[in-house]
Amino acid sequence: MERFGFVLHPISYSDISRKFGRMTKVLPESLVLSVMKNLPAQKVSHITGIKSQTGVEAEGWFTACPLTTEQMVSLPEDFVIKKIIAAVNLAKEQGAKIVGLGAYTSVVGDAGITIARNVDVPVTTGNTYTVATALLGLEWAAERMGTSLEASRVGVVGAYGSIGKACARALAGKVGELCLIGRKKSELEKLKAELDAKGNISISTDSKTTLPTLDALVTVTSAVDTVIEPEDLKIGAIVCDVARPRDVSKKVAEVRDDVLVFEGGAVEVPGENADFHFNFGFPPKTSYACMAETMILALEKRYECYTLGRDLDVEKVYEMMRLAEKHGFKLAGLRSFERAVTDEEIYRIRENIAKKKLALVKV
Repeated sequence: MERFGFVLHPISYSDISRKFGRMTKVLPESLVLSVMKNLPAQKVSHITGIKSQTGVEAEGWFTACPLTTEQMVSLPEDFVIKKIIAAVNLAKEQGAKIVGLGAYTSVVGDAGITIARNVDVPVTTGNTYTVATALLGLEWAAERMGTSLEASRVGVVGAYGSIGKACARALAGKVGELCLIGRKKSELEKLKAELDAKGNISISTDSKTTLPTLDALVTVTSAVDTVIEPEDLKIGAIVCDVARPRDVSKKVAEVRDDVLVFEGGAVEVPGENADFHFNFGFPPKTSYACMAETMILALEKRYECYTLGRDLDVEKVYEMMRLAEKHGFKLAGLRSFERAVTDEEIYRIRENIAKKKLALVKV
């Protein structure tokens, strides 16, 4: 039996409210957050029934670093890293031979490098398989929407971050035009210089002007708040939101029936009896790609620091695709704001796109 661990944390205060409803109703938010800040690492659940189609089995543990995303950004970095290290060590105490870093725990500081140096168990951020599933999801969505990526203007928002940079490297030369979007012009120019020989590459530091020109995009910033609003998207746009917390405002789903927004990285895990014994908003046997990477490495008996830092190896992205297929992991369709995107919904979106484009022609 192979063994792994995965570190969770509350994305926002609403996650704390769902878990500790009674406490959050009687105490002010500031006091609740202060209490959470001083809690030790928590064991969340025992993950059972993970079974590769090769026959190898694995079990794991969710442990929690009890800090919200906002706290991880605002509190001293050393304090936050120590909290994450404690959650990693707790997973190791349960028996984990490799531990994945979830959500913002993979972003803090140097994206896992310092954490890996201070624990006696291999650590991975899971970002390699996150990139793989974002690319697969984008291709899948484009096919269903009747969009040719090879003829489209495709953007990467947060292009010089670890996931964004890997997505950009993989997409360069495979889309009509690749637009790198971010706040730091110097970083964008550096990445553009690297990719120029592969295809048509442009950069932008003005997302509000650029987003409405994109046919498709992957967004993966480390922003605490949403950065994409309903008015930012072109009719017919395809948006793969990999960020946690989300980059795309929920208002987009409420008022834009002519765009397809989906979450990157929803993965169906193998094993008839796979059970996380914890509800994080997905259907049974469905995990985030970063979690799945940790499981895949355990099933493969690759107990090593596979994905760390902010410069991901694109070859590892393709290796992780192969390993996922070997063990029976696959995309769990498309999901948008905690619900499945059905073929019927995509058909309606395409109808709405056609109607709106026709209305524009008549005007």
